[in-house]
Amino acid sequence: MEGYRFKHRLRVRYSEVDTQTIVFNSNYLNYINITASEYFSEVLQLELFELEQSEIVDRVMKKATLEYNKPAKMYDWLNIWCRTAKLGDTSMVMEFVITRDKEDGVLFSAEIIYVSYNPKKGVIKPLPEVLRQSIERYEHGAN
Repeated sequence: MEGYRFKHRLRVRYSEVDTQTIVFNSNYLNYINITASEYFSEVLQLELFELEQSEIVDRVMKKATLEYNKPAKMYDWLNIWCRTAKLGDTSMVMEFVITRDKEDGVLFSAEIIYVSYNPKKGVIKPLPEVLRQSIERYEHGAN
């Protein structure tokens, strides 16, 4: 997938489909969340849970733009592509594309805006420098 360096592969499970044996729409957000976690863990070498617990970083979804093109079906192997498209002062834009294994064409795409957040104070805060540096290094090809 052009412009994407990271992908996570997963298989659609029975519990994720409806009676038509296609993926129920809300499960795509779960796929995105799984892939974002893998992106931070594998690519950036940052464990989100540890960063959240130590109050270094906590991100919340501010906006999700989703586009469904073709349905994923039960037992399909999916490739979920992920990249950070933009880093702001307090937010980041991540883009996702889902394709079916060994097929051309996009099944689903999304743009998610995450905001850096302090849950104890209930306020938005600047993106941590460790996160910014790791993302920039990876997305610009240093890893």
